[in-house]
Amino acid sequence: MKAYQITQWGQPLEEREVEIPKPKGTEVLLKVTACGVCHSDIHIWDGFFDLGGGKKVTLEDRGLKLPFTLGHEPLGEVAGLGPGATGVSIGEKRIAYPWIGCGQCDVCKRDQELICMNPITIGTRRNGGYAEYLIVPHPKYLVPYEGVDEAVAATAACSGITAYSALKKVRHLRSDESLLIVGAGGVGLAGIGMAKAVVKAKIIVAEIDPAKRAAALEAGADVVLDNSDPSAREELISLTNGGPNAAIDFVGAPATVEFAFGVMAKGASLVLVGLYGGAAQLSTSLFPLKVNNILGSYVGTQQDLVELLQLIREGKVKPVPLVRRPLREAPQAIQELREGKALGRYVLIND
Repeated sequence: MKAYQITQWGQPLEEREVEIPKPKGTEVLLKVTACGVCHSDIHIWDGFFDLGGGKKVTLEDRGLKLPFTLGHEPLGEVAGLGPGATGVSIGEKRIAYPWIGCGQCDVCKRDQELICMNPITIGTRRNGGYAEYLIVPHPKYLVPYEGVDEAVAATAACSGITAYSALKKVRHLRSDESLLIVGAGGVGLAGIGMAKAVVKAKIIVAEIDPAKRAAALEAGADVVLDNSDPSAREELISLTNGGPNAAIDFVGAPATVEFAFGVMAKGASLVLVGLYGGAAQLSTSLFPLKVNNILGSYVGTQQDLVELLQLIREGKVKPVPLVRRPLREAPQAIQELREGKALGRYVLIND
């Protein structure tokens, strides 16, 4: 089969011919028909995450070996079953929930695999969906998506549930309150498109790119502004009578974190999602003085995926603009994503 793999950190993905894996035990062989291209793939491709101050955490130090196949938003058809795999049949169409824990630790035994310290995530720790086939370790990680467009469903297991999980953390907001969303890239637009289905608050989007601001309005934002404008902070505080009551930062750059934290109202929380990297300068005294919180939010649970797919079926989510590319163009697609050449999400289609 063809797989598009990292063979050198940061270098163009290489098309390689590799053996189709054979499912063992409870494993399921999935014939990949679509796979989203996520911004997190760029960090994995580079081989590190930027911690700021010249510090990095490298994937090589975490045991990731090359060559490696990216792709943690895969779906497809069941093509093979290990002898212990039950509950699914050959030919059934499923999303592979990728955020899989080790299965052995106390966290996993409490069904909290998302916070496992030794995960075996598809596409980040084990070979993923930039390929014609992949192995899913157990049928329990396969989620049906009937009634949802295939390319839309492909993005649900990462960008979709990442946005949904973050929004659930602020669903206490009232209709007379406001939520600031920073960033209208792929995940940000996903969040904007589903925000009104999760929270009652006014949705204000801060984005420096005018085309993305326009896309945010199309996706359902009530107000958009340019957070690079020197007057943006004052404008936002005036617009919200003292600052937004919560903020979600889908970028995670030092400038966006500092902007969001600097404008929040007393008692507000900042949900930090984006993995841009770096280190922000924040006043520690303002945390108690303004009664503020910062919450980290990392992807979402399998139950989040089930709930989100149902919202999509019910027409309550405005889909993110999609750029469909054939699987063979995976190297070009991820490079274009790095360069910011398209609005919304890239999806690889295995045709």
